[in-house]
Amino acid sequence: MLRIAVPNKGSLSGPAAEMLHEAGYQQRRESKELRIVDPHNEVEFFYLRPRDIAIYVSSGRLDIGITGRDLLIDSGANAEEILPLGFARSTFRYATKPGTAKGVEDLDGMTVATSYEGIVAKHLADHGIDASVVHLDGAVETAIELGVAEVIADVVETGTSLRNAGLEVIGEPIMKSEAVVIRRTGADGEEPKVQQFLRRLQGVLVARTYVMMDYDCRVEQLEKAVALTPGLESPTVSPLHNEGWVAVRAMVPAKEAQRIMDDLYDIGARAILTTAIHACRL
Repeated sequence: MLRIAVPNKGSLSGPAAEMLHEAGYQQRRESKELRIVDPHNEVEFFYLRPRDIAIYVSSGRLDIGITGRDLLIDSGANAEEILPLGFARSTFRYATKPGTAKGVEDLDGMTVATSYEGIVAKHLADHGIDASVVHLDGAVETAIELGVAEVIADVVETGTSLRNAGLEVIGEPIMKSEAVVIRRTGADGEEPKVQQFLRRLQGVLVARTYVMMDYDCRVEQLEKAVALTPGLESPTVSPLHNEGWVAVRAMVPAKEAQRIMDDLYDIGARAILTTAIHACRL
C-alpha cells in the first residue's frame, strides 16, 4: 500500500485535498483525522505539518508527500521534488530599509532574520556572502525595527506588508516556490503505484489547463480552423450529414478559449462549444 504525506493545515492543505479528490482518491471528512486508508486505490494518507513532511519522506517511512518547494529546501532533508503542482505559488525575497543595501552582494557582515534559515543560509553561501542568519517564527517585518537584524528574508506576494513596515524589496528573488510532490532521494522512481499516482495528478493538471472545443466548419476553411486548434496531437475531424461540412474536436488552452472561439467564428465556424475536462491521460 502506498503511504503518502499530505499537509494537514495552512495554504497547502485545502488545494492538496481538492487535487487528490479530483484524482479519484478518498480524503478525510474531518480536519481532526490524521490518517485515513483508501482501500480501493491501495493508498494510506497521513496528514502532517507541512514543515515535517520532507523529514518523514526522507526517512523512508512514507513513500511520497506533498509540501512546498520552500519547505523541502529549508528542511535540508534527503528528499527531492518529482512533480510541481501549480498551486500555493510564492516568491521568497530579501527586504530592508531603503538605502541599506541593493542586493545580496551588499549583505556581507549583516544579520538576516527569517523563518527559513535553511534557504537563506544556502543562498548566502552560494553567493559567497558572510552574513549571520537569525531564525524567527511568524512575521519577521518587525525584526529590523527592534534591532534584531538589518535585513529580513520572507515570502513576498504583493509587498504591501513590507511597505507598511517601511521596508523595500532588494535584489533578485531568492527562490520561487509552489506545492510539489516529493520522494526520498534515490528512491525507485519506476515503482508502479508511485507512477500511477503521478499520472493521476498530471491528468488533473492537464484537465485544469485545457478545455475540449467542438465546432462545425466548411471543408474549404478546415485548414485555417485546424491551425487555430491543432490539439495535442491533431484534432478529430468527422464528416457531417450536410455535404461540405465537418465536425472538429480538439483540446485547447482554457485561457485562450474565448479568443479561439472568436477567431473560429470569423472564418465561418459555427456551433462552437467548450466543455470542461475532468480527467485525462496523455
